[in-house]
Amino acid sequence: MSPTTFAELGVPVQLTDVLEHEGKTHAFPIQVGTLPDTLAGRDVLGRGRTGSGKTLAFSLPTAARLGARGGRAAPGRPRALILAPTRELATQIDAVIAPLAAAYGMRTATIFGGVSQRRQEQALRRGVEIVVACPGRLEDLMGQGHVSLDSVEITVLDEADHMADLGFLPGVTRIMNATPQRGQRLLFSATLDNGVDKLVKRFLSDPVTHAVDPADSPVEAMTHHVFHTDGVDAKRDLIHTLASGASRRILFTRTKHQAKKLAKQLTAAGIPAVDLHGNLSQNARDRNLAAFAGEGVRVLVATDVAARGVHVDGVELVVHVDPPAEHKAYLHRSGRTARAGSAGDVVTVVLPEQRRETSQLLRKAGITVRPESVSSASPQVSRLVGEVAAHVEPSAAGPAPAPAQRGRQQSQPQAGGGRRRHGRGRSGGASGTAAPSGSTQRAQRPAPRGTAPSSGKGGAAASSGKGGAAAFSSRGGSGASRRRRSR
Repeated sequence: MSPTTFAELGVPVQLTDVLEHEGKTHAFPIQVGTLPDTLAGRDVLGRGRTGSGKTLAFSLPTAARLGARGGRAAPGRPRALILAPTRELATQIDAVIAPLAAAYGMRTATIFGGVSQRRQEQALRRGVEIVVACPGRLEDLMGQGHVSLDSVEITVLDEADHMADLGFLPGVTRIMNATPQRGQRLLFSATLDNGVDKLVKRFLSDPVTHAVDPADSPVEAMTHHVFHTDGVDAKRDLIHTLASGASRRILFTRTKHQAKKLAKQLTAAGIPAVDLHGNLSQNARDRNLAAFAGEGVRVLVATDVAARGVHVDGVELVVHVDPPAEHKAYLHRSGRTARAGSAGDVVTVVLPEQRRETSQLLRKAGITVRPESVSSASPQVSRLVGEVAAHVEPSAAGPAPAPAQRGRQQSQPQAGGGRRRHGRGRSGGASGTAAPSGSTQRAQRPAPRGTAPSSGKGGAAASSGKGGAAAFSSRGGSGASRRRRSR
C-alpha cells in the first residue's frame, strides 16, 4: 500500500504547500488516523508514543479550521489553546504550528514560566489566534486579567500523561473549565493512567479514539544495549568512548551536578559537550541547545529535563550514564533517538550494584536484551561507536558532520528502511521474545517517509510532529520549573 498524502486526508492546499516546502508529503499513522476526524470538528483522543507525529496531527486541523472560518482574535482572547507540560515542548509545538498559521495570516504566541511575562502580555494585547502554553504561567496571566479563554474554539492537550506526572492536572482542569464547552477538544497521551482518563470523560464529547502504538511500548527502530562495567573508573572510560565519534548523542544523568561535571570532563578530554538541566538560566539553555543543534557540539549531557519535548535531528545514540529511576523515564529518554522513521541505538551503563534494579526496569519497559560485560576497549563498544559514526555524512563546511539523514529525505517507503546489521536479532518491541544475538533487541522498523526539516519560527527546524523539530529553546511552565529543580 502506498503512503497516504496529506492532500488525500483533506488537508487544505494552503497547508499542503507549506508542508511540501518543508519536505513533508506523506503522513504518519497517527496523522492518517486522526486527521479526517479532527478536520471534521470531532473531539479526538489520540494515543501514540514519543516521536509518532502527534504535533503535526493536531497542528494541521487547528490551523485549517481556524483559517477556514476567518476572522482575527480580539486582544487577550485567543481562538485556539494548546497546553503542553514543559517549555521545551511548548517551544517545539510553536515551531511546527507557526508556519501553518502564517499561511492564513494568523499569529501564534508561547506562554510559559522561567522568563519575563512582559513580552507574553504584549503579544496577547496585540491579539493572537493560537496560544501554546504551559499551565502554570497561563493560570497566572488569567488571574491577572491578561487573557480570557471564552473565545477559544479549539483546545488541545498534549502529553497529558506527563501533565499528570508533574501534578498539573488540577490546573489543567481549571483551564479546561474556562474554555467554552461547545468548542472542539483534542487530547493526546501515551497512556490514560494517573487521572488522564478522568480528563477524557469530563471534557471530550463523544470522542473518536485513535491508537497507533500500545501504551508505554518501546520505540521500534531502536537497538538496545546493556553494558556492565566493573567499577567507577571503568565506567568513566566507557562513557568517554561512547561520547566520542561524529554523530550527535545524548548522555543522561540522574543529577544536575553530574550533568555539569560530565560535560566539563568531556570537553576537557577533547569531546566538546554542553549540559542541560534545571540549574541553567533560560539564556544558557537556549545557547547550549543551539550549540548542540548546530555544527560545533555533538554531545549533550542532560538530566530528565530533556527526556520530553526536546528534539534535535540526527541523534543517533542515547546513553543512560545512570539508569533512570523508573521504566517510563527509560522509554522517554530513549525516545530522543529513533524518531519519525529513523533508527538509533540506546546504551545503558550498569555498575554491579545497579544490575538487579536495571533488570527490573527493563522488564517493565518491555525490553528484552542480554547484558554484556565490557570495557572501553571491547570490540562491542568499538563496533557500536563505529557503526553510529558511519551513518553520518561529513559536512562540506569542515570536519563537523551534518546530521544523519537515514531515510529522512525519502518520500516513498523502502523495504526494510533504515540501517541493517548483519547477524543481529530482531524482536517486536514489547513482545518479550529474547533477542537471539547477544546484546541487542531490534524491531521491524517503520518505512521512512519524507521528513526533511526546514526552518520554522524562531529558527527551529519543523518536521512531521515531534519527530523532526530541532527545538532551540528549553522552556516550560512556571509550575514545571519549580517541580523540576531537584533534577
